[in-house]
Amino acid sequence: MARIPPAVPPDTMSAEQRLHDLGLSLPAGSAPAANYANAVRSGQLMFLSGKAPQAVDGKLPKGRLGREFDADQGYHFARSACLDLIAVMRNELGSLDRIARIIELQGFLNTVETFEEHARVLNGASDLLAAVFGERGVHARSVVGANSLRAGIPVMLRAVIEISDPLA
Repeated sequence: MARIPPAVPPDTMSAEQRLHDLGLSLPAGSAPAANYANAVRSGQLMFLSGKAPQAVDGKLPKGRLGREFDADQGYHFARSACLDLIAVMRNELGSLDRIARIIELQGFLNTVETFEEHARVLNGASDLLAAVFGERGVHARSVVGANSLRAGIPVMLRAVIEISDPLA
């Protein structure tokens, strides 16, 4: 049976207000781990570097989907990593309301060979983006499984967004 996507709120409320109404608070936004930027702007586009799930009790989750973690846990890891992406968006732009559209979301999953629920995991991020940004949060996406990710994390996300007022 096909999965019915959750309802996408219309664009009648600001993303900042939706975030508040959802009871979500953003993390500070993780800093780059090496010699790169969290985000790079080119015209109206902003390219966001890869983000991992947030640490729990000071430790990043470590392990593979299909072995240490199941798809439901992966969904929550993707949602957590997406909160960090959204925090970077706000840090870079000052307000989430400057975002015209989420253009693309890419997910990289640390999986065992037999894992087949990639889309279900990435829905954790896609559902959050639609909830926060409404129709502007519905995006193109791709997800791939990998033999490993940095530090053994189970999920990494990156995104491309369109800025409504790039010169502001």
